[in-house]
Amino acid sequence: MAVLDLNADLGESFGQWVLGDDEAMLGLVTSANVACGFHAGDPSTLRWATAHAARGGVAVGAQVSYPDLRGFGRRFVDVEPSALTDDVLYQLGALEAMCRVAGTRVRYVKPHGALYNATRTHTGQARAVVEAVRSYDPSLPVLGLPGSELLRAAESAGLRAVPEFFVDRGYTPEGALVPRREPGALLDDAAEATERLVRMVTDGVVRAVDGTDVAVRAESACVHGDSPGAVAMATAVRDGLARAGVELAAFTT
Repeated sequence: MAVLDLNADLGESFGQWVLGDDEAMLGLVTSANVACGFHAGDPSTLRWATAHAARGGVAVGAQVSYPDLRGFGRRFVDVEPSALTDDVLYQLGALEAMCRVAGTRVRYVKPHGALYNATRTHTGQARAVVEAVRSYDPSLPVLGLPGSELLRAAESAGLRAVPEFFVDRGYTPEGALVPRREPGALLDDAAEATERLVRMVTDGVVRAVDGTDVAVRAESACVHGDSPGAVAMATAVRDGLARAGVELAAFTT
């Protein structure tokens, strides 16, 4: 039986601004990419998210970002590698504190937004993120796009590199994510997204925006928790995977 992790970006509310339905999503996913305060999430939100994840047996990952609250971490920052390493370490420590009091721990690391996209090709920033993880806890897996500089750097550093698939994002013929401002970037049809995910799991390919098939293998699939209809999308995906005989389980131990 095929096994797949289902993850979502959570803990992104800030003060009175509520983003997504974290409680519902935590009942559907096996891993939670929890914001660390740099792109979203305030201390109370992070504590709530880690506590509820621990209670539900959901693995907690640190979703690290550029310090960009105004831009939700979706703007590239040309930060020098040593400073980026320090930023990632700072975020890991903040989320680990919330995990500790909740009776759990940070189990993996995933960059967010522009940092995630940058580390696909930006060698310096990819290595900076990996250096932070290696220095903090070399047993932590790193979640990233297949074929990215991030996963190559993680493997070179002796870390576990976990390839990820995006349920609700379009792919380019090169296997990258279609930029959010371009046509085909976002998928909102739950049935179509589920069919595409099952095909990735069973056949190892995904249909790109130009109609060609791109080879993709992944251990984890992401449903964005802040997208409209995220709960319905995650529910449809879970049901579709079950029908296809795919078991859902966190990729961490």
